[in-house]
Amino acid sequence: MTTEKLRIAYTRLSRDDEQQGESNSITNQKALLEEYAQKHGYTGLTFLVDDGWSGTRWDRPGIVKLMEEIERGNVELLLTKDMSRLGRDHLRVGLMLEQFREQGVRFIAVNDGVDSNNGIDDFTPFRNIINEFVARDTSRKIRAINESRTKNGKHVTGAIPYGYIHDSEDRQKWLLDEEAAPIVKRIYQSIIEGKGVQKIADELTSERVLIPAAHWQKINAGMKKSFSDPYRWSMCTVAHILRKEEYMGWTVLNKTVKETYKSKRKENAPENRLIFKDSHPQIIDEETWSVVQRLRNTKRKPKRFDGEPNPLTGVLFCSDCGHKLYNKLGDTGRKKVHNEYVCSSYRHYTRSCTMHYIRTEVIEDLILTAIRRVCRYVRENEKIFIERVRETSVLQQAESVKASRRKLSQVTRRRDEVGVLIKKLYESYALDKIPEKHFTELLSGYDSEQTKLDGEVAELQSAIDSYNTDSVKADKFIELVKRHTDFTEFSAVLLNEFVEKVIVHEAVKVDSKRTQDIEIFFSFIGKFDAPALPEEFEIVEEIAVKRKRKKKLRRCEMSPEQAEREKERDRVRYAKKKAARVAAERAVRVEILQGTSYEETV
Repeated sequence: MTTEKLRIAYTRLSRDDEQQGESNSITNQKALLEEYAQKHGYTGLTFLVDDGWSGTRWDRPGIVKLMEEIERGNVELLLTKDMSRLGRDHLRVGLMLEQFREQGVRFIAVNDGVDSNNGIDDFTPFRNIINEFVARDTSRKIRAINESRTKNGKHVTGAIPYGYIHDSEDRQKWLLDEEAAPIVKRIYQSIIEGKGVQKIADELTSERVLIPAAHWQKINAGMKKSFSDPYRWSMCTVAHILRKEEYMGWTVLNKTVKETYKSKRKENAPENRLIFKDSHPQIIDEETWSVVQRLRNTKRKPKRFDGEPNPLTGVLFCSDCGHKLYNKLGDTGRKKVHNEYVCSSYRHYTRSCTMHYIRTEVIEDLILTAIRRVCRYVRENEKIFIERVRETSVLQQAESVKASRRKLSQVTRRRDEVGVLIKKLYESYALDKIPEKHFTELLSGYDSEQTKLDGEVAELQSAIDSYNTDSVKADKFIELVKRHTDFTEFSAVLLNEFVEKVIVHEAVKVDSKRTQDIEIFFSFIGKFDAPALPEEFEIVEEIAVKRKRKKKLRRCEMSPEQAEREKERDRVRYAKKKAARVAAERAVRVEILQGTSYEETV
């Protein structure tokens, strides 16, 4: 049984073709091919159309369908208006012509006078090169126009972020979308409150908030996107909104780049982008956007009990190695849950750092107390606060820059050393001094270290640059203080808005008591030591009284013999402390006397 083969007429139209005149329209192409087919007795034409597709694209639905039918051997004849309809890449078109010949497909380009039954003339390759040159020349002209527009701060596409709409009189001007802008603010505020992207998406879905594509369709914004559920928010949609710098009122251009018209678009380097600030209404202020980016860049594992991540993760840092502290949470087996932070270097059982152990509830109380202190101090001494911040900021910044530069020098030196080692390793392998197995293992290790060092160099350089450009914003912190009124409980909102980072030092014993230094760096103002509040002293006294009462009650429940033994232990402990203090004072006096007699002898 034989099946009749297809006679296909292929038409294509791109935007560039539309500018060249009506003769290139799909309708005129079809009329031309039908007329040619009737004149030469070809009946039963099957039309494949790619409307709005560039000839430099090879994922066109029509051309893909055509090549599939040709590979199956189902095509007898292929008609096009001219060679440029197939494509504008002379190498790809040449390979297609060869494939037509192998599959026995007769190819006719009407206007170019090409018929494969008469043989492909010598001018056909040059014709394909000219068609490609047209595409290259058009791409060069469009790129020049786009570069000129972007340098003047003008958009080159009609895309617009969710939360904005085009001005009806000037599409280059963006206006606030009164319905969508509050949703954007809510998404950013939810991150500051400690919520994850998935939870935000679930909340918006449950409240039946329209997704961006459905919202644009509702307001006739011209955004044509297909969707199955207009209320189903995805993590990708929320994450995309959280990355948009345009919400700060910035116009960000040249975000993507194409090396040639044949290559795919890729993300442009940050230094090559063009940014125009205050070009349209602001939805998110710069400080909030920066806080959200810091929180998004911190990986948080959910707790095993309530499923919520710990807000302190990514805020606590080790004073010795600089690594983040890691949250340890679990059941001790004695109806008590342990919840603490330790240095991430220590938890890997390495000797590079010590534990830096601190309980979560302790650090939360310390942070909340520090926030209360500084906020009360700001409200009662605003002018003095501004003066103190300006005086201390210069010194703090200078110390930070000095430390960062010192570490940058060390990391850069090590990176150069690794580069030399890799070069020597290649030389040893080339001279057969080391086997291939050892070469591969060593090279992999050095390559990983070099990649890590490159990242550290970029991060340190960025920190130094930010020190040089940022200034302390005491007024911003005052605005933050005035915005908050409730400081009764520790929360993710207070932490993320008020605190930039917390440095945790290793605990030491002083007079048999465990003490630990904690440095808290506030947003905008850095490290600031405010005087203790009067009620804090009352709390300390109350705790001491409670301890004494608890001790007396415990002794009342004991037998007389047990109470007497505990009293004796207390007397012995007190006597030892007193003896140690007296011995220390005596040693100091002896040292002073020896020094005096020595001086007199001299």
